Amino acid sequence: MDALFRSIDIKNNSSILDEMDTKGFCCIANFLTSEQLSLLQENVRLDAEKHKGQYFAHHGGDAIEGTLLGALGAAPEFRETLGDVYRAGAGRNAYSSEILKVLRCVQGDSGRRESNCFHYDASLVTVLLPIEIPQEGIDRGDLIMFPNLRRVRWSVLLNVLEKALLQNALSRKLISAAIRHRLLRPQRLQLVPGNLYLFWGYRTLHANEPCDPASRRATAIFHYGDPHAGSLATRLILKLNQRRAARASALDTQPAA
Repeated sequence: MDALFRSIDIKNNSSILDEMDTKGFCCIANFLTSEQLSLLQENVRLDAEKHKGQYFAHHGGDAIEGTLLGALGAAPEFRETLGDVYRAGAGRNAYSSEILKVLRCVQGDSGRRESNCFHYDASLVTVLLPIEIPQEGIDRGDLIMFPNLRRVRWSVLLNVLEKALLQNALSRKLISAAIRHRLLRPQRLQLVPGNLYLFWGYRTLHANEPCDPASRRATAIFHYGDPHAGSLATRLILKLNQRRAARASALDTQPAA
């Protein structure tokens, strides 16, 4: 699929990296043209009908590669940008140039179960592309973040322990309760479809807030650069996550990316 995307010049625009470090994220407004956004929204609408108005997620595969998202992930300029961002954040090249592409669609009652699932990404660089986001009401599925809470852990064991302590049902309930009682004050982003958001996913604890079951929240996520790629622990965790995703898919739901 031939497509032209807006260029992101990391080398000559240091403010992008500065904003990721200081604000916790950088927003590239109007990254998609109106035609590109409309095409992706139509793809999501058709896919949502197949899933009967309930939550679904695609982790790579034809459902992504055959769309504009696959074309973006394959675009040389986009891939170069992610490589530049990773190099600036990690001080070295990524172990692999692979981009993990995910499409998540939160809708219906099952979508609420996928909210407030706080986590650190395995990848250092996370790029979020909102496709369809409620812009009115209370439950819009806003992105909530605790930016740059930690540095890159060069110890795989420490990384696994940190994730195990925070990425469980009890910890997530405690974090959500602390937010409700204003004991914790995360950064809250109301995402705008067609914009592009970059942040340090590995370093940032984040989740999406609940979305009105009558609405639809569809986002594409591009993960780049696992600092622990190649290690035995990383390979084992990847296999475990793949098995969890397969079991969840069979139950008509998916774990958060």
